[in-house]
Amino acid sequence: MDELSDVSDEMKSLIVKKTRPVLEEDPDVLVKGWLYREMSSGWCRLKRFWFRLTQDSLDYGSGPHSQQTLSSLVLTSLCCVLWPDKHTYRKTGYWSLSVYGRKHCYKLFTRHFNEAVHWACAIQKVIDSKPPLETPTQTLIRDIEENKFNPEVVDNIYQHNPILRYSESPLYAPLLPLPYGSLEHIHLRGKGYWSVREEAVRLFSGLQQLESVGEPIPLIQGLLQTCLDLPALRDELYAQTIKQTTLAIAHASANTQGNTLTQPQISTHSHANTLVRANGQASKEPATLVLENTHSLTHQLPQTNGRPHTPIHTHSHTHTLMQSHTHTQSQTRTQVHAHLRYWQLLTCMSCTFLPSSSILKYLQFHLKRVQNECVDPEVESYVWFISEALGRTRVRDCVPSWGEIQQLMRRQELVCVVHYPGPAHCPLRISSHTTASQVVRRMRELLGLQDSLNTFALFEQTACWEKQTGSWEKLVGGSTIIADVLTKFENLSAKGSDGQKRLCFKLHCLLDTHNISAGSMEQLFLYEQCHEQVLRGQLPVCEADLVCMAALRLQAQLGDLSAAPPCPPPEQLFPRSLLLRPASAAAAAAAAAGAPSPDTTSLSRALLGSLWGRKQREQEEECTRSRRKEEAAAVMAAVAERWMGLAGLSRADCMTAYLSVMQQWAGFGSALYEVDLYVSSLGSFSGRLLLGVAASCVSLYQPGEAEPLDSFPIGQICSYGISDPHTLRISTGDRDLLLQTSQLTEIVHLMNAYLCATRRHLGKGDVTVTMETHPKLCNPLLQLPSHTV
Repeated sequence: MDELSDVSDEMKSLIVKKTRPVLEEDPDVLVKGWLYREMSSGWCRLKRFWFRLTQDSLDYGSGPHSQQTLSSLVLTSLCCVLWPDKHTYRKTGYWSLSVYGRKHCYKLFTRHFNEAVHWACAIQKVIDSKPPLETPTQTLIRDIEENKFNPEVVDNIYQHNPILRYSESPLYAPLLPLPYGSLEHIHLRGKGYWSVREEAVRLFSGLQQLESVGEPIPLIQGLLQTCLDLPALRDELYAQTIKQTTLAIAHASANTQGNTLTQPQISTHSHANTLVRANGQASKEPATLVLENTHSLTHQLPQTNGRPHTPIHTHSHTHTLMQSHTHTQSQTRTQVHAHLRYWQLLTCMSCTFLPSSSILKYLQFHLKRVQNECVDPEVESYVWFISEALGRTRVRDCVPSWGEIQQLMRRQELVCVVHYPGPAHCPLRISSHTTASQVVRRMRELLGLQDSLNTFALFEQTACWEKQTGSWEKLVGGSTIIADVLTKFENLSAKGSDGQKRLCFKLHCLLDTHNISAGSMEQLFLYEQCHEQVLRGQLPVCEADLVCMAALRLQAQLGDLSAAPPCPPPEQLFPRSLLLRPASAAAAAAAAAGAPSPDTTSLSRALLGSLWGRKQREQEEECTRSRRKEEAAAVMAAVAERWMGLAGLSRADCMTAYLSVMQQWAGFGSALYEVDLYVSSLGSFSGRLLLGVAASCVSLYQPGEAEPLDSFPIGQICSYGISDPHTLRISTGDRDLLLQTSQLTEIVHLMNAYLCATRRHLGKGDVTVTMETHPKLCNPLLQLPSHTV
């Protein structure tokens, strides 16, 4: 029994228990787990690996027990992570995240959203903890900044570092640190952009093409558009352009000094010309050496009959040297012209966007260095222009137009034509930095409107606005760069859009209508803008008043009827709604009286009905046209009769009488906008109304009605703002108005302008606006944040 027990114990000791090994916790591993990686080769597109995230890298192996690392992605400050998106999940059923490194890109997938977010957050946290990487160019730029007051050290840096100087070789990596990764996560992927680093290399390739391209403007526009779309490349393009303009200093100096040699010295010995081209400069010592060598060569020529033998080809050799020198000078001029392209690009860049502060300091130092060392006056003029532009430029909305780039390459101003009410226009010289508020100020000075209490603004207007429906003009904000507006006009014209666009200077806020003197420019503005509203059919004017106003306008525009030229068409005197009104119901009833009798068969009745319907429509259209002609003739006869009675009336008196008819309307001076009112009982927007915005109140009008449906004094409006891209919300304390309109921006700008102007006049003690009328103007007017309606 004891022996059995001993054997049993011995056997037990030989049995190895299969227990699950305990994984040793690695303190360096931050996150670990199974993820799928997209493979570029093989039959299996997604393959499962065990990933480990450390403080330095993202590694993966075949499993948690494997000690072998299959691949590793080193994490630096330039790496980036693309977070999970619903589009990939709907397409594949997996949540994906992408990690971009210098050499590798891991596209990882998991079925769980929380796991994908956890990995993305952890990887991004490691990337954010890394110190920023610095490229050699960045280090050299910092050294130049630290030694900018020591010219010898700076020259030594430029001399021993070719990366800072002009190069004909391609660029294989960006000059500045740019993030790894693609642009798949942004909307610009459809424009054909690659990764930011690849785009930086392509920028330099396009930059070098400026030297040989015949017309540089399209290429310049392409480079600028890339930097507007990808702001990370703006510093890179500035650094590349500074690099390509650095050697232009040496070229200009060499070319100027090389031209000081005399013609015999250049053409006598070919080796001297070779030295000039090789060394880039011509000193006095090589020239003296050439003359001595030439003298010795002349006396060592073979002699014939005691006389030195002159070779037959000496003259032809000298002629060849002179032709070679001429070709060299032509090539030098071409090279200098090619290098000026870089300065032209830098000029356009300085008027389109600015670099960061560190690159801006480097650019300013570069410009100062060029100004001190370069002897080319054209380069100096570019340097001065760029230095001036850097102090006034802010980021543009559009790439400069073809005409603007042409003017920038010549360092000249643009010409902007500004129209104002009536057929008049005014050409103004502007720069690439001129804003709309500056143009408004200059127009007020030119037209003598500085002392007006009313405010003015610029509008984008369709030239043939009488034929337009809907929104036909748009307010230009005061901070808008006018060159961007002109570029937009040029782009629309190139696309062949309907209606030519133009800039128009008009009244914006009508604060004072009683102190406008007769015959003044301000009265002309008010008169023309009121006539525009009449033609748009927005003002509630009866037909008799329309006839009277048409006669007054004809007298003001053409003078007396007896000596007047042919009368303008009715479309320029009356609203289209009056001219295009339908035929009367009596005419329609009379036309329907001849309808076919219903006692025929169904087939014949259908055939006759279709034929008669088409004939009836043609008769109705003809009747409508003839009726409109008769009505137009009758109206123009009435206008002519009223016009004849205005003989001898001056233009100023006609405008005053015209405005007096308009002032009979209680809402005179209001800007009218078409809106849809939200009706809570129906739960939808219904009813086309007119929103009148004036200095004292905001009113709602039924089209064609003189009295408002509702009116809200400015003092009762607590807040207003944009609820969604097409909805305006106005709160009056106990009521909220929801208005849907396509002119939302114009309405909010006008209400803001009225509020600012009213406060300014109250501060000046203006008697036209009293505190009793506006008890709440002292409190700030709040704009509501965007929220769903």
